[in-house]
This record gives sequence, structure tokens and C-alpha cells, in this order.
Amino acid sequence: MTVIVAYLYCDPLLDAPPDPEIWGREVDRIYLDWGERQQLKQLLQDCEADPPEYLLIRRLEELGDSLEAVRAIASELEVRGVEIVASEQDYQSSQLRSAEGADFRDRFVALLQEVQERQNRRRLRQGHARNRIKALPPPGKACYGYRRGKDRYILDRSTAPVVKDFFDRYLLYGSLRGAVRYLEKKYGKKISVTTGRRWLSNPVYRGDLAYGTGKTIANTHAPILSREEAAQIDRLLRRNRSLPPRTASAPRSLAGLAICQHCQSPMTITRAIARNKKQEYLYLRPVRCPQQPKCKGIPYQQVLEQTIERICEDLPRAVAGMNLPNVDSIKGQLVAEIAKREEILAQISDLAMQDILDEETADLRSYKLRGEIAQLQGKIDGLPPGNLPAIAQAVSLRQFWLDLSEAERRFYFREFIRRIEIVRPSRQDWFLNLIFIF
Repeated sequence: MTVIVAYLYCDPLLDAPPDPEIWGREVDRIYLDWGERQQLKQLLQDCEADPPEYLLIRRLEELGDSLEAVRAIASELEVRGVEIVASEQDYQSSQLRSAEGADFRDRFVALLQEVQERQNRRRLRQGHARNRIKALPPPGKACYGYRRGKDRYILDRSTAPVVKDFFDRYLLYGSLRGAVRYLEKKYGKKISVTTGRRWLSNPVYRGDLAYGTGKTIANTHAPILSREEAAQIDRLLRRNRSLPPRTASAPRSLAGLAICQHCQSPMTITRAIARNKKQEYLYLRPVRCPQQPKCKGIPYQQVLEQTIERICEDLPRAVAGMNLPNVDSIKGQLVAEIAKREEILAQISDLAMQDILDEETADLRSYKLRGEIAQLQGKIDGLPPGNLPAIAQAVSLRQFWLDLSEAERRFYFREFIRRIEIVRPSRQDWFLNLIFIF
């Protein structure tokens, strides 16, 4: 009876637990090592007494951490008559031994080079993984506004205020292009719009670290953005994604919001100047109206005034009719979950100091807990404002909107309004229907 055994090696820093059914055939015994190679030693001991006919592995480098170790283990197994078969490599010990001359040498040298290259790459990945577990910054230059310290990012006193002013400008006006232009005008710092967008969503500026694995570790260094500011920026970014290009920084507050219900065309803002060049007239006109005759333009100021009237009347009623979740209760539950994990983190530190947990196990468990804390914090940041009814009452005053500049009004309109539909019961008459974002 042919005896087939399998050996699997996994690094807890890099690998997920393997599927024992990966071999596609019946295996008599499976030896699995998770970090240490105790099962490999057991395999060698079992081969002394009762060697199997075949040993299945995925790749040769699983037999050791160096090329010399791999060659020694493979030689020892083959001396005992064990046929090694690597399922993910072109390797089967009997076929390799049967090759002759230059063909044998070329195949064997190429195989050894492949094993060595993969082990070098794996050692590099292990080094990065150890840095992740210790919540150390990833390799490379620190983000603008920070510099690399011994074990974390630290604020750069000369550039951090520039980044903070960029965020404040964006929060004030909700315009990414405007914030980019402001940065160049005030500080002479030139960045692209794409770079500015990356700054707005970069976890580093929120005091977190994000790694290439997709894992985020919270509260690893001093933030430039508070959690509340970061949550508001995320809302602004989500809102602006639904708007037509460039309207997020348009000078007029209704830009990108109005649509003609009759022809379903977006409305653009055009201007006309009187012959004396002293008077300017603004109109909202359909961009691509398929009707014949085409839908007429509407004076911008009239639409603006009616929008203010409608939002003052409709917004409180819309909020009152919402089935709002108990945001404070949800937030309290999430905060309690975070506190529970932080308490476990403190216990892990104590256990490591008492040598109850070894350093690697303590670091790995701490890393997983910090990732869970970051996920919970992200859920908190994504919650809607808990005081929405109070906010709706405050902004339902007409004077509030009249006292704002166009840029400020644009910001607040988009906090509440998804779309402004211009309804035309006839060619001369029209009224507005506001579609709120909630």
C-alpha cells in the first residue's frame, strides 16, 4: 500500500491558514507547522522508523529558512527513499535524478535560484510584517507635514501648519480646487488636485497608519486632523462625488444642483452683460435640452430666492418625518467595544512583562486588536450627526442664508440638498422641488 504524507508551513505574519484539501488526493498524514518547525522535525523522526513513499509539499522553500537548510532536509528525505513532489513547482525528486548531463545541471541550478529568490523576498516581507505588528511606519518618505522619528511619525513644525490650513480651507468652503489654489497663493506650495484629494483621505493625517495589506492601525502618532473634522471631510467627499465635474468649486451656490424636470437636463449657469457693461444677469439654462422649442432659461436670482424659501419650509418637516436611528446609543455601543479591546491591550502588555506571553505572540495579538479598534473607530466616524433636528431648525431661518457668501452658501446647500428639480407646469410658470440627501 502506497503511503502519502504532506507537509505545510505557514508564517503567522504572512500566511492565512491553509486548506487541508488542497492536494486533490487522499493523504495519509498531514504535518502542519505554524511559525516554528516542530512538525518538520516530527516528520523526519517518523521517516527514520517508517518512511512514506511520497511527501507532498507546495514549494521547496517550505522545508527551511535558507537554501542550505532546504538542501539538507531534501537530501535527508531522499536518502531514506522518500519521493518529494512539489505541487506548485516543477519538482519531483525522481524525475530530477533521472535527468542527465547539461539538462540536469540547468534544471537544478534554475530551481535553486528560484528557491533562493523566493526566500529573499519572503525575508523582506517578514521584516515589513514585523514592523506592521509593532505599528512602525511603513518604508519610504514620511507624508508632507511629518518626519520620521525613531519609531513613529512626528509633526514637522514647519510644514504641519500648511497641511492644517489646507484642511481648514476645505472644511470652510468644500472646494478641493479652491483649497489647492489657496495653498499655492498663501504658502507657495504647489500640489496637484489629485495630491490634495489623497491628503483629504490619507489616514496618516488622522493619526493612523494604513499598510499595503489593507489593515489600518489607529492612534499611532499625533494627528493633524481631529476625528470630527475627518468625519466631516469624508461626508464632503462622498457628497461631491455625485456632482458634475468642477462644480464642487464653482463660484455659484446652485452650480451642479439644479435639473430641469421637464427635459431631465442638468442646468448650467450662464451670464449676460448689458450693453453699458455695468449690469450682469445670471441665468440657469438646460445643458442639453431635447425639446422643441427648447426649455427657456430662468433668472438665477429668482431660483436662489425660491431655494432659500423652500429649504426653510421643507427641511424641518423632512427631518421630523425621518425614522432616525438612535445615533447616541449606537455610538455608545461602539465606544464600549473600543474600551473593551483597549483593556485587553493593557492586559497583553502586563502578560508580556511577566513573561507569560512571548514577545511575538503579544505583538501579533496587539496588532489584531489595534486593527479591530481602527475598524470600530471608522464606524463611529461614519455615523450621521446626532443633532440633525436641532441643525435643521437652526438653518431654517431665512436670514441665516442671506448672511452667507455664495461660497459659504454653496457649502451648506450641499450639506442638505441632493438635487433641485425645476418643475414647469407651463412654458412660463415654474416652481422648485428639493430632493434632500437623507
